[in-house]
Formats: sequence, C-alpha cells, structure tokens
Amino acid sequence: MDYQQKLAEKLTILNERGNGVLIRMNYIKKLCADPKLRPSFLTNKAMEPAIKYINKKFPNIDFRGNIQNLTSIQRQKSEVLAATASYYDSFLDVKDFRDHVYELLNTIDACQCFFDIAFNFDFTKNYLDLIVTYTSVIITLSRIDDKKALAGMFNCAHEMTNGSSDPAYPRLGQMFLEYEHPWKKLTEEFGPHTKSVTAALLSLKMIYPRRNLPSEQWRSAQLLSLLSNPAAMMDPACCDTMACEYLSLDVMERWIIIGFLLCHTSLNTNQASLELWKMGLRSGLYLNLTRDEVLNIHKVTEDLFDNIKGYSKRIADIKECREHVILHCGAMHRDKRQFLRGAVKELHKVLEDEPGLLGPKALFVFMALSFSRDEVLWLVRHSENMPKIKTPEDYNDNQMAELLFYMEKLRGLMRKYNHVVQRYHVQYLAQFDALALNDTMQNMYVCPEEESVLMTSFVSSLSALSVKQVENKEEFDFRALRLDWLRLQAYTSINKAPLPLKDYPDLAKVMNMIQFHTKMVDSMEEMLQETSELSILCFYPRVFEKMFSQSNEETTMKRYLMAFPSVCSHFSQCAHPLCPEEAEALQKRSLRLCVTFLEQIAKQTSGVVLELCAEQCNLNDQLLPKHCAETISAARYRKQKKPAPKKGEVQKEKPGAESLRKDRTVSTNVDKMHMMLTELCSSYSLCGDIIVFDHIVIPTEFLLSQLETRLSEIIVRMANYNQTTQDIARPSDLLAGIRAYITNLHSLSSYINVDVTRLVRSVLLQQTQPLDSHGGQTVTTLYTNWYLEGLLRQASNSLIVHCPTMHCFVSQSTDNEPNFRAEQFSDISELQALAELIGPYGLKFLGENLMWHITSQVSELKKMVIENMDILVQMKNNFDKPEEMANLKKRLTGGENVMKRMTIIGVILSFRLMAQDCLKDMLQKHCPYLMGPIKCVRDFISPEADIQVTLSVFELASAAGLKCDIDPVLVAAIGSMQTDSTSVDEEFKLSRLLLVYIAVSLPTLAQDPNSLYSREHGGHNNNIHCLATAINQLAAAMFTVQKKNIEQQLKEFLLLASSTLLQLGQNVERVESKNRESIYLLLHMIVEESPFLSQDMLESCFPYVLLRNAYREVHRAFIVTLG
Repeated sequence: MDYQQKLAEKLTILNERGNGVLIRMNYIKKLCADPKLRPSFLTNKAMEPAIKYINKKFPNIDFRGNIQNLTSIQRQKSEVLAATASYYDSFLDVKDFRDHVYELLNTIDACQCFFDIAFNFDFTKNYLDLIVTYTSVIITLSRIDDKKALAGMFNCAHEMTNGSSDPAYPRLGQMFLEYEHPWKKLTEEFGPHTKSVTAALLSLKMIYPRRNLPSEQWRSAQLLSLLSNPAAMMDPACCDTMACEYLSLDVMERWIIIGFLLCHTSLNTNQASLELWKMGLRSGLYLNLTRDEVLNIHKVTEDLFDNIKGYSKRIADIKECREHVILHCGAMHRDKRQFLRGAVKELHKVLEDEPGLLGPKALFVFMALSFSRDEVLWLVRHSENMPKIKTPEDYNDNQMAELLFYMEKLRGLMRKYNHVVQRYHVQYLAQFDALALNDTMQNMYVCPEEESVLMTSFVSSLSALSVKQVENKEEFDFRALRLDWLRLQAYTSINKAPLPLKDYPDLAKVMNMIQFHTKMVDSMEEMLQETSELSILCFYPRVFEKMFSQSNEETTMKRYLMAFPSVCSHFSQCAHPLCPEEAEALQKRSLRLCVTFLEQIAKQTSGVVLELCAEQCNLNDQLLPKHCAETISAARYRKQKKPAPKKGEVQKEKPGAESLRKDRTVSTNVDKMHMMLTELCSSYSLCGDIIVFDHIVIPTEFLLSQLETRLSEIIVRMANYNQTTQDIARPSDLLAGIRAYITNLHSLSSYINVDVTRLVRSVLLQQTQPLDSHGGQTVTTLYTNWYLEGLLRQASNSLIVHCPTMHCFVSQSTDNEPNFRAEQFSDISELQALAELIGPYGLKFLGENLMWHITSQVSELKKMVIENMDILVQMKNNFDKPEEMANLKKRLTGGENVMKRMTIIGVILSFRLMAQDCLKDMLQKHCPYLMGPIKCVRDFISPEADIQVTLSVFELASAAGLKCDIDPVLVAAIGSMQTDSTSVDEEFKLSRLLLVYIAVSLPTLAQDPNSLYSREHGGHNNNIHCLATAINQLAAAMFTVQKKNIEQQLKEFLLLASSTLLQLGQNVERVESKNRESIYLLLHMIVEESPFLSQDMLESCFPYVLLRNAYREVHRAFIVTLG
C-alpha cells in the first residue's frame, strides 16, 4: 500500500510544477503593475465601467440584470476572451496546484512520515520546498491587484459567447476570496500539518546553527582551508551529512521563517522551535519569495501574531530580533564576505596549482560557492530594501567584484577539470561506495523485497563502473539511481515501515554520500547551478550596476571587474517553460547588463592604453630631428668657447631625462598607468567568451572596438587640421606619431591575448577611405582637402612654384609671410609619408578629387574653344601663312586665359605624378614581389593592343604608382564629361581645336615677366613648365576616349606650336620676345616628356640651334665654379 502512494514522484513533480506556477504568477503581477506592459484592455477607458463593476460584484456577477455595465465586453467579447484566456488558465493552474498539494500533504500526514534532514535529506528537502513554494504562490497571487478583473472579464466573455460560465469559475472565485488575507487562511490550512512540518524544521537545529556561524568562528576553524592540515590534504572530504554542507542558508531560512509562520502553535509549546525561529528572525529583514518578490519577515510575522491571543511574548521576540538585525546583521555579513574573499581566493589558488585535489576536495568547492552565494543574495535583497541605519556602508560592498571573480574562477575550474573529478569519483563509487553499501545491507537484520531490490540494483550499478568509461568519454546518467534513493527514503520514512530508515543511520550516511558522488560524475552543471547560480541579480539591475560602479572606483578591484559580465551568463538558467513570455525580456536585460559592463571595462582599458601611447608619442616626438637644433647650437657654443646662456634662461631637459630616478619608490604617472593597465587586463583572463542566452559575447572584441574608435579619432586629431587657417600637421610628423602609437599598442599583447595587428590594420585601412566606419572624417579626407585648397590653389596663383629639380613645390618669397612652407609638405620624404598614411586607396581618392578640378577646367576650355571656333579653324588651315596668322591672332580672344587654365591642369597633374612616384617607392619597399609583375605587365603591353585591355593594365599600374603613357584616371574623368547629346566627331573637333588654341597662345607667355626659366628650380617661375605635362596627358586622355591616333594629333600640335614660336623669334618688338628663350625651352620640355613625340620630330620643324642658344641664354646668369 505504501509503495503505491508514490510520495517521492509526487513531491518531485509538484515542486517542479510549483516553481513554474510561482514564476508565472510573479510575471503576471509585474505585467499588471507596469504601466508600459499592462494589458491594453485594462487601460482602455471604455472598459473602466465593466472593470469597476466586476471588481465590486466579484465573483457573483449578474450578466443579465446589469448588461449596461458590461456593454464594452459584449461588443468585444471575442477579443476579451482571447486576451484574458492565458491569465485565466494561469489562475486555474494555481487552483489545480493547490488541490494537488492539499491531497499530498494530507496523504503524508495520514502516513505519519518521518522527516529528518540528516537521514532522508531529499525527502525532507522536497517536503519543505513544497510547503514554501505553495505559500509563495498563494502570497504572490494575493499581490496581483487585477486578478478579479482578469478572471471576471474572461468569465463574462465566456458566458456571452457560450451561454454559460466556465465550469471552474465558481471554485476559482471562491479561492480568490479565501486568500484576501492569505496568511490567516494559510495558517488555518496548515494547522493539521503542524506536527509533520515542525518535525521537519526541528531536524535543522543541528545544521542551521552550524551553517550560521559568525566569521570569527570560521576563521578559528580555518574553514575551507586546504593548507590548515597539509597531512590530510589528499584525504577525501566527507561527512555524515554531505548534502547539508552546501545546502543554501537562504533556503533554510525560508523554510524556518515560513514554516513557523504557518505552524506557529509549536512556538508556544516547543522551546527548540522557539530558539530555531528566533535564530531565523535574526538572520535578516527580508526573504526572497521568487525573483525580486520579497517578504518583510518581521512585519508580516508581527501583523499575523497581532490578531492572535496569547502571542504578546512572541511579538516582543520579533521586535527584539528586528533590533538585533538592524544593529548587528550588516556588520556580521560584511565580515563574512571579507573572510570568504580570502578563503575562496586561497582555495582557488591551491586547486588551480594542483587540480588533482578537485577529486577529494570537491565538497570544499561547493561549500565555498554556496557560502559565497548566500552572502551575495543577502546583500542584494537588503541593498534594494535598505533599512534606515547609521552605518549604511554595511549594506554596500565596493569589493564584491573579488568575491564574484573567484566564484566564477572556481566554477571554471570545475568545468575545466570535470574529467579529473569524474575519474576520481567513478573509482570511489566502484571501489568504496559499492562495497560500503553492500556491507551495510549485509548487516541489516530485516530487508523487505522492494527495498532489497532497490539496494541490490544500487550495488550492481556502482560495481559496474570503471575508469575506462571516463577515458572513452561515455555519458553517465545516475538520475534513475537518485530517484530510486528518493523512493527508498519515502518507503522507509512512513510510520510502521518494514524497514524504518531512522533505525539504520549507516544506510542513510552511505546513500547520501553515494548520491553526492554520483552527482560529481554526471551532474556537474546542475551542482554548480544549485550552489552558485546568481540569476537573482537579473531582477535587481540597479543593485547589480551599483555593485559594479562601486568596485570600479577601487583600483585594486579592477582586475576582478570581468566577473560582472560573466555572471550575466547565469541569467538564462532562471527561465522556465511555464513562462516563455518572460524569456525575451530576460534576454534583453541580460544582454544589456553584460554589454554595459563590457563597454565600461573596455572604455577604461582603452583609455589607459591610449594614454600610455600618448606618453610614448610625446617621448618619441622629443627624439625627432626637428628638435635637435638647440642641442647642436649648445654644442657649437661649447666648441667655440662662447659664453653660455644666462642663468635666468631655463635649460631644456634632454630626451631620456624622465628615466633617471633617485628613488624607485616614487611612482610616476606612467608607472600608475602601467599598474592600472595590468589590473584591467588581468580581468580579461577570467573567460574568453560569455554565453548569454543564445548569444556568444567576446570581451576582447569590445576592447578592440573601443580601441578602433578612439584610435581613429586620435589619428584625425593628431593631423591638427584647421579649415579656417588651413593649418595641418606635416605627413612625416603624423606618420612618426602613428608609428609611436602602434609600437606601444603592440605591447598590449604582452598583457592580454588580442590581435593588435588586426586592430591596427583595420584602423589604418579605414584612414585610407574618405570616411571611417562611423562616418567620421579620415586623414585621407583632411590631406586631400588641404593639398587641394591649401597648396595647389596657391600654386595655381604662382605663389608656390613646382620645382622639378628638387621634386617638390617651393614657396615664392613675397611681402606677406606664408603660413606654411610648401617644400615642407611636398618634398619626397613628405609625399612618401603621405603615401604611407593614405595608401593606394587614399591616393585614388585624392586623384579622383584632382580629376574633378581638371574636368572643371577642361569644361571652361571647351567653352572658350566654341566661342573662337571659326578663328581656330582658320588658324589651323593657315598656320604656314604668317600674315594671315597675325591677323587671325588679333581676332583671337582669351589666349592668356587658356594658358592660365592649362597651367592649373599642369600643376595638378605634376602634383599627382609626384604623389604616384612616392606611392611606387612605398610599395616597392613593402611588397617588391608584387611590384615586379605589375611593371612587367605594363611594359609588355603593346600600342597595337585593344585600348580597353591597355587601359585595364594601365589602371593596375597606376594604382601601384607606376607612370603610364595614358593616365587611366584622367581618361575616365574625360570620358564621364561626354553626354549622349554630343557626338564623338564633335568632341574630336573640339579636342583638336583646343590643341590649336594652346599652340597659337604659347607666344603670349613670353610677355609675362615670371615666364623666366630658373635653372635652380628646373622650371619657370609661373609654373608654365607644367604645361608640358598638361598638354601630353590631356591630349592622350582626350584622344583615347575618342579612339583617335594620339601621335598624329600631337605631331600636328608640334608643327603648329613650332610655327608660332618661330614667328615669335622674327618679332622685332622686344616686349613680346623678352622671355623668348624660356618659351623655346617649354617646347623642348613638351617633346621630352611626351611618350608620343621624339627629338627627330622636333628638329624637323624647329631648329635645334635655337634650343641650344636658348639653354645658353638662360644659364648665362648663373656662375659655375670648379674645384
């Protein structure tokens, strides 16, 4: 008969079901209390009369007599029915759960079951858990203010739809009324169960006081220390009550407080009950029912006892205990946390060094985790509901990070070395536990058949275990064995059982030990969840964030900060299948907390890293050549024995002076930052990734993301670009600064395992684009704007001269001092630095911007050609008739403007060629193996090849900085100017006439005094030597687009230009021919730079003697010295 009661199975199922119902009730309570989440039909104003009427008349609602009050429900009955169904079903779950609990508790009382936590641990624990869960469900239900409205609206809609009430509604309504005052009703219900509940609670009188000791006694006993007795370090940790050692103090306090609230009569009749109850009352002010739903212990107890006669002494006890809690509890738990920080840290260090000890000392780990979690839970619920006291610091802990960190470390150790623990306990079960259980069975003088079958199966299951199963990574599953042990506890705990468990303490001891050992083999995750799961923090986000910020303020705690995001991985364990709606909100909150913590840690770490980089950049800057002038000057003074500077002048420290120290104990700012960096980076060692629900979060990625964002901002800031004053840092200075940053960033790899190379590559690659990944400006944009607006604009006005001799631009000396020297930004070293900074991508962007300016000039030139088209056609046809050419030239307008615009194009193209050349040098240095094949392909292409193939090859070569006969970027820019309305023939005609325009306008350059050729610069002072580049590249691009013969058109140009320049030589007016020789040299430059023209072509139409005389003339002003 007793076997058929299935007490073990019912307790297991009802506890699981009860937890789900409790979570569901809590969810409904939160949903209805939150204005943002509250169901829409409860906030609908049209529903207000119906809701008021239902609340007033509940549960007896007259559907027919007061139909006017329920009109709104009548109109939307189907919507109301659908919306309230899930809530109604949840309330029915409570009713069904209550009925089953009633039935089971009555059965247990009828069987007169024996409860003792030290003997039948699982049976007693499940019994007490069921009582507390049931009470929590009822209390939470009573706190749902809208329960009557929800149930009433459902029933109204049900009756209006189906013509009758829901069958379960009367009993549900009655239950709601009964629990208007839940504690009063619950105490009445549990009156008959007082004997069983009290017996179960009194079995804690040995366990609870031992677990609730102050920290001084923990210290004197050297609790959790493996080093206190080195000789016993290898001995297995075991005792008579294994499971009680890591049983949560929070759970025991809930049993005691709620148990004696329900069965309070034993407090007046049993002194042991009174002492245990008072001890529980002194534990704190609040208990958790579920989630963040708390019970104010003293207030609830006092309110209940106030209405019961003869409880004045108990009320006095409550007040006394409350005063004791307020005065002493905060400090006592603060000391406990302080002790646990040291004890758990020591335990972790020992086990990390000797993981083999995890086998025999696994119990120590779970005790440490359980004790630590109890203190965290106590602090969390009391911090949220802090009493008004003089020492609020007792309820705040700025060192919580350390305790959480070592809890996570211990959990990580158990997971990492799970195979070690398994191997040890499999041997223990097979070679000791099975034998001990068999001996215990042999010594039993009575053993009924059912019990004998169970115990025999235990022995055979354990004896069959072997180490090979662990080595073969077989899956172990002892859940059936543990359930059988729970069944056996139920069978042997019933009054007049054939095999009373209380008469066989050895059996209870051996089986409790076996149960723990089996959990070590197959249920490591469940054990870790049972002893150290901190999902409660998900429901106290304010307290959790406060703990983080307080720990963050302490320098010594920074190495433990990663524990906070790591704890967020626990939150997925608190979800329940009976409340799937809650999962999404939990996931969002968990991820938000995790990401917030990781971002803050990453911001701090990146801040310190970049501060150190800035310091190193400053030190590196002191070593740059530009700062050595003072040192050289001082050395020259000493050599020439000149008087030293006056004493009043401050002597500048030499680079490296900061490393000279007289006292190493004095910490510099850099020392402090290195220490801070070490602390912060240590926290990243906790875990490589964090799994939060279905998301895998990588902490180092947050650091890299922060570094990427801030490094990009710093690089742009280091450029010092000022759009108003057109100031900017020299590319070489910026490159030196970036190299200093990158060098120091690589040292981060010695602190933490991050891919700094990937970070640097990503940041620098973004700087080669017009915008970075966040849409911010990059150095490519800044330098492009500056070179266009600052340098090239002044060069187009001849304030800056292109100097082919030195391969740079040079500022002209003027009355107004320029705000920068062009040669400091455009010489080879600076443009090579620019190429390093912005790379091929950046130079492509720069080139595209340059081409935009060129196309705008070409558009204007075409307009001028169209205006003078008739004259230009005549000049082209009559170039060999001097008299007609002279007359036509007088009619031609805008010749100087044409030369000006072509010079601007030439300056831009000359700058682009210089930049491309430096890009080629940079790529040759970095990847010569790549440049070789590109050069080979470029040289291999023949003029007869298909023009599209040629342009593709030239585009590749141009991207690598190689000079090409035809500039593919310029070809693309010219091609984009053509519209559908213009024909190729018209464009070709304009292009030919443009060359005519240029050729006949060349003599006008001689009138400009700045057209003088400078041997020093290797060009003309007004940049007209850049015309050679402009004419050659522009002609090549235009005729490539139009698919015409470039060489033929340039020959025609050369013939026309030679003719006009020869006519210039015959001009007797010296004003027009003042700089004639310099212009002759320009014609030579055009031929020299052209890949399509040759010296033979030039000599056929222009006497070489004129060029020789021109060179002699322009060099006459320079004195040549020998020796």
